[in-house]
Amino acid sequence: MNRLNLITLGVKDVKQSFAFYKALGFQTTHDQAAMPDMVTFANQGTTLSLYPLDALRMDISESEAPIRQPGFTGMTMAYFCKTQAEVDTVLANAVTHGGTLLKPAEHVFWGGYRGYFADLDGYVFEVAYSEHFVFDKQDRVYFT
Repeated sequence: MNRLNLITLGVKDVKQSFAFYKALGFQTTHDQAAMPDMVTFANQGTTLSLYPLDALRMDISESEAPIRQPGFTGMTMAYFCKTQAEVDTVLANAVTHGGTLLKPAEHVFWGGYRGYFADLDGYVFEVAYSEHFVFDKQDRVYFT
């Protein structure tokens, strides 16, 4: 197992989350009105899916799936930028559309520049830049 094909986020309101992710630039061919209970965004190499939180819990198990608690869950997702200015733009855009700034962008010990935001349901994203990030033709990042 050496790839992630689909990341599904259980969300409280698919319509609101759909609007949030579209505003961040995620692309989809779905018409949210035609698919009110699920939407997917095709990214470069991975698909992000939004699905109702309670329905996702029931899909796992009717009684045994843990309910996600508010606050840090021990997992983050990351968006790597090609410039330091892009980090600031992405963080500002997330906040403008309802996200929560968790940590403003700052220079960090490993030579990068990064900040964190949470989406409408509290999922945490790191937004980072480093001159050591190498992007291939599909915008996948390799570390040098």
